[in-house]
Amino acid sequence: MSNSDIIINIVRFVLLIFLQVMILNNINIAGYINPYIYILFILLFPLDGDKGLLIFLSFLLGLSIDIFGDSGGVHAGACAFIAYIRPIVLKYSFGVSYEYKSVKINKADAMERLTYIASLVFMHHLIMFALEIFSFKHILLILKSTLFSGIFTIVIIICTMIIFNKKS
Repeated sequence: MSNSDIIINIVRFVLLIFLQVMILNNINIAGYINPYIYILFILLFPLDGDKGLLIFLSFLLGLSIDIFGDSGGVHAGACAFIAYIRPIVLKYSFGVSYEYKSVKINKADAMERLTYIASLVFMHHLIMFALEIFSFKHILLILKSTLFSGIFTIVIIICTMIIFNKKS
C-alpha cells in the first residue's frame, strides 16, 4: 500500500465511525431497519493490503461501534468474520480477475460488484443480529432484520460509492 492509500484508509476509518455513531445509529425504521454503512471500510480496503491487518482493523472498527453503541461486541465479531471471509467472497464474486489481482471494485461489472457487496453485507448482518438476539425462538426476527437492514445498507453503500467514485 502506498502512503496515499494509508491516509485515505485512516480518514475513511474515522469518518465512517463518526457517521455511523452520530447519525446512522439514530435511524430506526419500523423498529428493525438500521443502516450500517461502516462496513464500507472493509469492502473498500485495498486488495493488496495485509489480510491480518484488515482483520485487526475490522475488529477495531466493530469494537469502536460497540463502545459507542454499548452493544457488547456484536459488531466486532461480525466485522472480524467478514474481514476473514472476504478473500473467499472476492474470489467467487470476481473470479479470475481477483486471482490475477486486476480487480478494481469501483470499476468492476455492476453484477460482480453487487454480488460482492450483498454477500458481505448479508453475512455481516446475519452474524450481528444472531449475536445480538441470540435465540432460536426469534429466528424470524433475525432473518427479517437481516433482510431489510441488509437491503437498506446495500442501497446506501452503492449510492455512497457512486457519489464518491473518482471520475476517470
